[in-house]
Amino acid sequence: MISGAVAVLGTFQSDFKTHDPDHTFVEQAQIAAAGVYRNAQMTPDDVDAIVISLAPTFFMGVADADRWAIDYVFGAGKPVFRVHTGGATGGSAVQAAHTLVASGLAQSVLIVGAERIAETPDAQKVLNLIFDAFYERDLPLSTNTMVAMRATTYMQRYGFKQEDIAQVVVRARRNATKNPHAHLKGHITVEDVMASKMIAWPLKLFDICPRSSGSAAMIVGNMKTAKRFASRPAFINGIGAMSDTYWLGDRMGPYADSDIIDYELIGQAARISYRQAGISDPLKQIQVTEFYDPYSINSAFSLEQAGFCGKGMALRLERDGYWDCEGGAVAVNPSGGTLCTNPIAITGLVRCIDAANQVMGIAGEMQIPNVRNALATASGGSAQFYNCTVFGSEPYLK
Repeated sequence: MISGAVAVLGTFQSDFKTHDPDHTFVEQAQIAAAGVYRNAQMTPDDVDAIVISLAPTFFMGVADADRWAIDYVFGAGKPVFRVHTGGATGGSAVQAAHTLVASGLAQSVLIVGAERIAETPDAQKVLNLIFDAFYERDLPLSTNTMVAMRATTYMQRYGFKQEDIAQVVVRARRNATKNPHAHLKGHITVEDVMASKMIAWPLKLFDICPRSSGSAAMIVGNMKTAKRFASRPAFINGIGAMSDTYWLGDRMGPYADSDIIDYELIGQAARISYRQAGISDPLKQIQVTEFYDPYSINSAFSLEQAGFCGKGMALRLERDGYWDCEGGAVAVNPSGGTLCTNPIAITGLVRCIDAANQVMGIAGEMQIPNVRNALATASGGSAQFYNCTVFGSEPYLK
């Protein structure tokens, strides 16, 4: 039986960039582990178990790199296991650690991971392995063309132009100027986005996330551990995760259980997490979101499905600054989000860290005033996996 509050005791993330030639994978992971122990004022002896957040290791050409990292993240003699759900991995790892603590199997858990995606000359060749070998891979599909088809249908369905989704990029890059760890940042215009190289219509280079290298870590614990180590923890009050069918074709047409274009998996996962966290009106009760948005169009899917506005409304409200950090109804991705930083294995973990930091009031220049609840999400595979995590300033226990 799962019961009891689970708190975030410490967080750490490195600066992110395309390459990190000065460190190996395990050194990156060790930097994160040591950093979060310092942040939480804990030692490895204070942690019962370790969850390693590690997506495809094809990117760096090392099989089972989690085994390589155990000694480097101070895991010798402790239960250690790896979580891998593609881009959703980081969020899944946080939820796995939450379950270990909430179930009483552990009093505190370290979540740690690193990414070196730029070590492969062509990441798309690796990412394309998510598609079915017989029916989908030879179309040819890629993550870019898959999302482009979604974007095209969404724009036609709700009457938007390329300039409308370009506004999301402008906001993300602007927000990232206050994030010392962000990979891409700066004050750009819609015209700058429109002038960037076309990748897969309507998605241009600036509509798509970078390939980022770096590391991150979080420590979660029960109330006893929180009282010992944390003066102002963030509480994981709700977790929701959904998986869809492997074949894209089964998510299309009149007999599909969910709409692949509207991305209904987000809504299903969000509603589960909201029920657990006591969230009945996300627009009024959640002050910050950290959405997994590797493409500009993902922001609209996420806002609409997670209940912050109606279908087809997110980009219209974007024009009015509804999702801005200053003066908006909800601060959407104060960190700049995945559009600005995407270390795939830990992107979902970074989203959780940025959300938890907002609740704990330690987000630095990115801090939004009076954050009581924050939502973090992550998505993996061909939009096959999705998870939502709600962080609160107080524990919500039924």
